[in-house]
Order: sequence, then structure tokens, then C-alpha cells
Amino acid sequence: MNDGRPIHEDFRFFLDFKEKGLIDLYTDLRDWMLELRPDCNELLYHTHALTSVYAISEKLGDAYCMIPIYTNHLNLGFNKGTLLKDPHKLLTGTGNLIRHIPIKTTKDYRNNKVKDLVKTAIAQAIDDMEKPAKVTGKTISKIKR
Repeated sequence: MNDGRPIHEDFRFFLDFKEKGLIDLYTDLRDWMLELRPDCNELLYHTHALTSVYAISEKLGDAYCMIPIYTNHLNLGFNKGTLLKDPHKLLTGTGNLIRHIPIKTTKDYRNNKVKDLVKTAIAQAIDDMEKPAKVTGKTISKIKR
């Protein structure tokens, strides 16, 4: 469980409008993501979906995963999913780069197949990073209320 980084108040404001089951699932998935890479930066957005993005630096271009929360569901997105090796065929989607895993229960991500995929995405983001991170381990809200 993530005790060190609370959900940012800007994000919490919109998250609290969601159903409790969706909030609980998001919170557990977020905690799991922060356990996998505690020094990641978490970038927060509210556009067509309420989204937390996980990045090696403070730049969106250095992101490896995201959790978009829609009205009734959420996904674990991979920013460069089309470039990842996906031997277990976990990823879905038709975009140029982004792929995702639909998340309905904790079993959809709390397993070694997804853990290995996230770790591969992290390694890819580190390899692709052009400049060293100026900030790590922070939550950065891009949400306007």
C-alpha cells in the first residue's frame, strides 16, 4: 500500500465524483504503480478522462504508463504500447502508439505478466529519455479547477 504519496487534492476533487468501486480499483492500481517505480513522477490531467500518467521525468514525453478513468471503467495504458513486446497478448487498442489493458478487477494487473510489461515500458522510457530528469518522485497537477 502507498502511504508516502497521497492522491493530489486537484485529482481527488474529480475522483470523488466516481463510483466507490471505481475509486477503490483506481486507488489500488495507483498504489501498485507507485510500488513498481516509487521515484516516478505522476502527472495529473482532466481532459476527456481523469488521468494519472507515470513518467521517468517531469515531461509527458517520458511517460511509460497511464491510468485513464472514464465514467464506468478504467484502463492501464502504455504510452508506447505498439513498440512493446507483448508475448501474452495483453494489450488492446488501435492507436499509432498507445495500447491498454482494460481493468475490471485487481486480477487484471496484479500478476507477473502485467508487472513484466510495466517494467519493460519503464526500461524503454529510460532508454528513450533525451535529457536527465530535473524532478523525480513528485506528483504534478496539470488540472485546472
